[in-house]
Amino acid sequence: MPLALLALAIGAFGIGTTEFVIMGLLPEVAGDYGVSIPTAGYLVTGYALGVVFGAPLMTVLGTKVSRKRMLMLLMGLFIVGNLLSALAPAFAVMLIGRIVASLAHGAFFGIGSVVAADLVAPDKKAGAIAMMFTGLTVANVVGVPLGTLVGQSVGWRVTFGIVAALGVIGLLGVARLVPDMPRPEGVRLRHELAAFKNVQVLLAMAMTVLGFGGVFAAITYIAPMMTHVAGFADGSVTWLLVLFGLGMVGGNLVGGKFADRALMPMLYVSLGALAVVLALFTLAAHDKVLSAVTIALIGALGFATVPPLQKRVLDQAHGAPTLASAVNIGAFNLGNALSAWLGGLVIAAGLGYTAPNWVGAALAAAALLLAVLSAALERRAGAPSTVVTGSAPAEQRAAVHH
Repeated sequence: MPLALLALAIGAFGIGTTEFVIMGLLPEVAGDYGVSIPTAGYLVTGYALGVVFGAPLMTVLGTKVSRKRMLMLLMGLFIVGNLLSALAPAFAVMLIGRIVASLAHGAFFGIGSVVAADLVAPDKKAGAIAMMFTGLTVANVVGVPLGTLVGQSVGWRVTFGIVAALGVIGLLGVARLVPDMPRPEGVRLRHELAAFKNVQVLLAMAMTVLGFGGVFAAITYIAPMMTHVAGFADGSVTWLLVLFGLGMVGGNLVGGKFADRALMPMLYVSLGALAVVLALFTLAAHDKVLSAVTIALIGALGFATVPPLQKRVLDQAHGAPTLASAVNIGAFNLGNALSAWLGGLVIAAGLGYTAPNWVGAALAAAALLLAVLSAALERRAGAPSTVVTGSAPAEQRAAVHH
């Protein structure tokens, strides 16, 4: 694998750390600013919404910029956002810093996926995408626990300062290691938008929302589920999340490897197994050992879907994939927000802390049905739809040089 993937993985590590570390530091941030925990929770919500809206916005703004330069600009934006969070004199300023940092998230992973895929042979594209996303998964194993520990020990501002420094390393890595890869000739914004006329692109994004939403329906409420149902101590939740992160790392790498061999079968297996495991988690949550094993499996199966889904979008929007790739990253966060809301509804309805697992199982099962539908439509068409519907001749020429 090219060294440029290491630079992308470092950037992904920083982004993954800043996205999730705030969840473990909410009490400290709330205490410093004199706001309630629910109010501090807007730092999580604001970031997620920033990813959803920032992914297409930043990608569109970068349509006339080379992909390498756009990646550098996005890392610069990430650094500014985290420095603003670290130095924020008031809660509102920190919220702005979080949103600024989130604007880089979707576009970085979206453009980075295209760059990673272009760096390798066609039969290694999903594996290259998985290597970049390894930075995000490792962040949940190393960056988030360490960032939480540092924030609780010496102050949360130090954590965000360190994250900003990671951004500087990522920026230097992109500048040094990523080759200059100009956008394909003839591809304009209208060609990028044309990808959304392709039903296969839309189905892949819907699978992303539902499939990964299934994961976060359960994981969002993992703390009360494990402490009130499984009987773990509060301090054990951090290590349970480390298990979840280790599962993510393994699942991401396995998903990337097998997606290059058989993409749709990989989706069938991972989404189907995820639906089953989430349903069984309702029972497993009553036992400590089974809970720990199941949490790792959820992380593995959930992230095993990421490389194939991202590659599916790239394949179906071939020739003008950048915007579709970035929007699909936003779809992951949309799934997170949707599933967290649905999980909260069933808990509020009095169905118990394990009820979100049924929500997650239903979402994953729905994603599996969409995968089957997508494959059926593709077979009916007679061949994979690798060229965007309504593509202009210029875009088709660009696909040849892509």
